[in-house]
Amino acid sequence: MNKDRFDLAIVGAGLNGSLLALAAAEAGLSTALIDRVALTTMSQAAFDGRTTAVAYTSQRLFAALDAWEEVAPEAEPILDIRISDAGHDGRASPLFLHFDHREAATGGSEPAPMGWIVENRFLRAALLRRLAACPQVELIAPDEVIDSKRDLDTAELTLKSGRRIAARLIASAEGRFGSMREDAGIGARAWSYNQIAIVLVAKHERPHRGVAQEKFLPGGPFAILPMTDGPSSDGSTVEHRSSIVWTERADLARRLLELDAPRFQAEFARRFGDHLGAVAPIGPRWSYPLSLVHAERYVDTRLVLVGDAAHGIHPIAGQGYNLGVRDIAALVEVLVDAKRLGLDVGGADTLERYAQWRRADNFAMVAATDLLNRLFSNDIKPLRFARDLGLAAVNRVPSLRRFFVRHAMGLVGDLPKLIRGERP
Repeated sequence: MNKDRFDLAIVGAGLNGSLLALAAAEAGLSTALIDRVALTTMSQAAFDGRTTAVAYTSQRLFAALDAWEEVAPEAEPILDIRISDAGHDGRASPLFLHFDHREAATGGSEPAPMGWIVENRFLRAALLRRLAACPQVELIAPDEVIDSKRDLDTAELTLKSGRRIAARLIASAEGRFGSMREDAGIGARAWSYNQIAIVLVAKHERPHRGVAQEKFLPGGPFAILPMTDGPSSDGSTVEHRSSIVWTERADLARRLLELDAPRFQAEFARRFGDHLGAVAPIGPRWSYPLSLVHAERYVDTRLVLVGDAAHGIHPIAGQGYNLGVRDIAALVEVLVDAKRLGLDVGGADTLERYAQWRRADNFAMVAATDLLNRLFSNDIKPLRFARDLGLAAVNRVPSLRRFFVRHAMGLVGDLPKLIRGERP
């Protein structure tokens, strides 16, 4: 492989960029993966502290790329989801919506988890090891794109190191505010939610039994996501753990983050509740401002946007990464089909097929998460009463519950081959 000329050059080696590089390279596309950060640092525990909800169909893609076996021991299955409203005191409403993974099983098949909760560092480490062993991909990091040129025939990237990369197609996986999208003149609908997500890990007295909970507090959702058990600080016992994504109004979140450990613990425990016994944060706290970004279009001349570069959504439904996974599966299938037919993998017709495939799914999720956050992140009593009744009403209709479970698992719509667990 000529190391300066590739079928695909990917800018951004986060979870989306790394997965795209592996999927493309495994499908026979010569691929360059570029990031300004040394890749080994991304798999360290202190890098960002977040976990990812890997949906059932996203897990099938990882398995199809032989990347799941290493992740599996660190992945906690999501067997049930409980959604409820809650007041300032954190006490959940008696009216709630409960999803059971067994409701999605069809034709007598064995019920599968709705998804898995995995620490991002384990996903990154598994992808990095698979990439390092893949001859069709070159890892170029740390390095940085300082200039790009794209025309009808080719694309070229100039790196800070002085190296030039020629490619038939450039993919931006830089995240919500990447420079490639802006340099291409692609506009985006974007706004801040004036919310901050506080992310931490908590230990609790009783096991979670694979149940994920989302309580809608007046300031935003409070998600309790099941994690694998871990050793206690002294290694003598096993601790039951959950990943917490605690959304609050930005001003209140900043004050909470400034609290000392005892006062923070009191505020946290009040919102968490006592359903799992005694609870306490362990390890550091992270925080992330929440916003929405949706690109006006996903493609330009020899440029394609994937993941958060195309659509960064609120984490209220835990589906942001899974949207990116479906982007990756669709894009790789489109590129492979074009190459097999002798067509230009970076041509306008090829990219438009990808854009049309992904537009409806992405727009629906962007709109749904935005609406849910606006509907539930308030303390308007008539509205609280109405949404409690709505949750309880859906809970009483098995067909509706099953519909939503299958959506959460990624089983609805025109699914690419990798999402079905097949190679393109």
